[in-house]
Amino acid sequence: MSGVENRTVGAGDAGQRLDRWFRKHFPALGQGGLQKLLRKGQVRVDGRRAKANHRLEAGQVVRVPPLSEGKPDQPVSSPAYTPTAQEAETLRESVLYRDEAVLAIDKPAGLAVQGGSGQRKHLDAMLDALRFGAAERPRLVHRLDKDTSGVLVLARSAAAARSLTRAFRDGTVRKLYWAAVLGQPKLKYGEIDLPLGKSGPKGREKMLPMAPDAGEEALTRYVTVATTGRRAASWLALRPVTGRTHQLRVHCAAIGHPILGDGKYGGKQAFPEIDGLPGQLLLHARSIALPDPASGVTLRITAPPPAQFLQAWRALGFDPDSPRGDPFED
Repeated sequence: MSGVENRTVGAGDAGQRLDRWFRKHFPALGQGGLQKLLRKGQVRVDGRRAKANHRLEAGQVVRVPPLSEGKPDQPVSSPAYTPTAQEAETLRESVLYRDEAVLAIDKPAGLAVQGGSGQRKHLDAMLDALRFGAAERPRLVHRLDKDTSGVLVLARSAAAARSLTRAFRDGTVRKLYWAAVLGQPKLKYGEIDLPLGKSGPKGREKMLPMAPDAGEEALTRYVTVATTGRRAASWLALRPVTGRTHQLRVHCAAIGHPILGDGKYGGKQAFPEIDGLPGQLLLHARSIALPDPASGVTLRITAPPPAQFLQAWRALGFDPDSPRGDPFED
């Protein structure tokens, strides 16, 4: 059937009922319309019929049928995005690691991981290009912001998705990010322990520091790797202990050192007048270490800094090959 969309359940939607998931992603689809689709078997989870109260798991794939225009309880659904041959090939060339359970890619800045309001082109819509002959479509098990580059891990089966999702949830996954921030933190090594919560009108929400009883726990460890001679900017190695939305961006801004290029949380301060500095978000998912569901060994996957990072590092006088770039190595 044309117009069918397959959406991967993100980590943030794990544990949510299927009907509430639809309410979130297709708010104009009423409960009656959804129940009719479920009775006909047009909505499926991992290829199987499901009920409205089915609890979703991260990595599961929800089949969304065409949602007809003009019918009560049904919104207009934009057609699923189909990548061009060149886009599919570029995506395959971005693979950093592949085995029977795990696939890791070097996600470019500017590519959204999942769709949203007005966002048709996104990685989740292009995952069939990364099957490499596998019976199952790859599944998302975590996310990166649209403007963040670097390592993104995918599961190659439902079983691998369950294993990897558990590893992310249990804190056995270690992530390292590189960021260029405004100024120089007072402490070279530190922790940012600030609960976070969402605030603002629909469509313009932001994550903000919250009181412990109002927000979700969020903890980031950082090390200052290098600083410009005028202390105008610093290279930080960041390790998020928790995985909240926009956590690193909010935490850096909260201590007075917003990530360069981050207008959402840093405002005009995030765009200092430094010759040769690109105007893009300078946040890169440098590496990830996680247990491989296939072998049980710990995988460590690294993504090289992209062109905008190399340009920024040249402008700031940083050495991207410095061994100090991974101070959390263990």
